[in-house]
Amino acid sequence: MDLIADHISHRFGELAVLDDVSFTVGSGEVVAIVGPSGCGKSTLLSILGGLLQPTSGAAELRGAPPADSLNPLTFVFQDFALLPWANVEENVEFPLLHTQLSAAARRAQVDDALRRTGLTDFRKAHPKQLSGGMRQRVGISRALAVKPAILLMDEPLSALDSQTRELLMEDFVRLLADGAMGAAYVTHNLEEAVRLADRIVVLSRRPGRIREVVSISMTRAERGEAAARGKMLDLQNQLWSLIRTEAIDAEREVQHA
Repeated sequence: MDLIADHISHRFGELAVLDDVSFTVGSGEVVAIVGPSGCGKSTLLSILGGLLQPTSGAAELRGAPPADSLNPLTFVFQDFALLPWANVEENVEFPLLHTQLSAAARRAQVDDALRRTGLTDFRKAHPKQLSGGMRQRVGISRALAVKPAILLMDEPLSALDSQTRELLMEDFVRLLADGAMGAAYVTHNLEEAVRLADRIVVLSRRPGRIREVVSISMTRAERGEAAARGKMLDLQNQLWSLIRTEAIDAEREVQHA
């Protein structure tokens, strides 16, 4: 299944946020979206996920989702969005409750999602008992439980410390390795973008337009090797050179607002 951004533009009243944005997230592909603060990245992700109707253009799904997919598009949020009164397995099961799955089938999918995210031993814990990284793993596990075709991830690692972020990046690499899921990944962190994405869409300062699309030829496994560090740093520098001036201007605009 492909996710297509088709000439998307959006305004909030008189404020133009996005302008004529078009790209495709192919089946099993990871596309990162980067750009200066305020360029419309999260707005674009909301449009792609159907939470927001664009002023013009459209977000479309093309092709059939996997046969066992219960929700073709699933969000992973920055703030975890967990139910504080529910334990881990109840949070993961929540999106399955309104499906036609039997209780046994729901339990099997929850067990599989917990296993894939290393949470089996924490199934009875509540969010307040978990670290930030573990809470984000619960959010990822909940997304996996509905077997999505494409994950929509909005700064999923930005609230975490550097060590936890690195461990979760390794988790994402593992979870995406078989090509069963694609992802649209919004991030400010250029290291995350070059570590995880097959292609990187670089947006301009608001209104966000596509400045460039950067493709990465190395596999995600190769990028984790010591020999690739120089190439990875070069890619980060390339991306920073594309957004640096506009990022500085955007930051000054915020400071003087």
